[in-house]
Amino acid sequence: MPLHLTLFLLAGLLILALLLNPLAERLRLPFAVLLIAVGFAGSELLVGLGLDTGLRADSFHDLIFYVFLPVLIFESAFKIDTRMLLRNLLPILIVAIPVMLFSTLITAVLVYYGIGHPSGFPWIAALLTGALLSATDPVAVVELFRKLGAPERLCVVMEGESLFNDATAIVVFGIFLYLAMNPQEQVDIADAALRFLTLFFGGLLVGLFVGLAFWLLSRAFADELALQGLITLLSAYVAYLTAEVVLHLSGVMAVLVTALVMGRIMRRVYPPECGLFVNQFWTLNAFLANSLVFLLMGATITLPMFQERWLAMSIGIASVLLARAAGLFGSLPLVSLLPGVERIPFGYQRVMVWGGVRGAVTIALALSLPLELDYWWTVQSIAFGVVLFTLLVQAPTIPWAVKKI
Repeated sequence: MPLHLTLFLLAGLLILALLLNPLAERLRLPFAVLLIAVGFAGSELLVGLGLDTGLRADSFHDLIFYVFLPVLIFESAFKIDTRMLLRNLLPILIVAIPVMLFSTLITAVLVYYGIGHPSGFPWIAALLTGALLSATDPVAVVELFRKLGAPERLCVVMEGESLFNDATAIVVFGIFLYLAMNPQEQVDIADAALRFLTLFFGGLLVGLFVGLAFWLLSRAFADELALQGLITLLSAYVAYLTAEVVLHLSGVMAVLVTALVMGRIMRRVYPPECGLFVNQFWTLNAFLANSLVFLLMGATITLPMFQERWLAMSIGIASVLLARAAGLFGSLPLVSLLPGVERIPFGYQRVMVWGGVRGAVTIALALSLPLELDYWWTVQSIAFGVVLFTLLVQAPTIPWAVKKI
């Protein structure tokens, strides 16, 4: 299908999704569920009519990594309360880095032995699955928390964990994907750890530099609201491309730090209307990116996934829940004993375990899997199954969990 027809198709699906938004609120269904349903129904209808949707699994990688991910990461980091984030930075980093790596390993082990097919689903496939399933996406959950009057500290801890968790998961996923695509290379644990630290902290330094540079640029247009929004958009993509393409570091980490710097400075230095406008600007950007990611997931889902991979999906769901519970319940009581760390109540821990839903980032990583990997369809099916479970089971029951605390 020509590009203009593909864009017309996506625009039509977005319009239909917007029209269904009030229905989602009335039925108290997550909006993402309807987006997936619309994408699936639209794709099946066109295929049934003998039309080519123009969507190809092998074309998703660049779209996901160079268009959607910078927007999704920047929007979450730009809006977070940096003062509260810094107050809880130590437990957030512990949960988002070592605990996330532990959860990735536990998930991979459970999925590998659960599937039990070393030739069709080797260790590297299990590790890829563990990495992409470890990326949490509680944006909608945190919004629900605030509507229910949940403590602000709980909201910020979950937002902060998700931010750094996503960055860690994407870096680890990238390392595993490289190993999967280059099986002839021998890499030991020390080399992998050094590579992770280089990507992670190298991206952090790039983000700090880009954030400060674009803050200086924004001072020249302090009274131009539209230009302030454009400057933040440019900062996101410059940070990402500089780190990822030019320096071969973590572009996601660079975007995250750039957004934290820009968000903190804009709220403290510029008039309130500037911060309000830029917030609304990024809300729109994230809405479009999230909507298109879930629509693409819907368009990619097929009935044979559930017919042939239902057991793998079930194993993935159980593995994710067990790994997150083990990681958080095992680490947070110890984190609370550290000097200078405010205790994290057990009620918070329970909500964090159940509220660690998977969403756009997990879908984005699953859609980016190269077709050269023999097991890409199985990994993608597991990811889709886990996301559907979190949307249909975890998300609707979260208000009950919040009221319990």
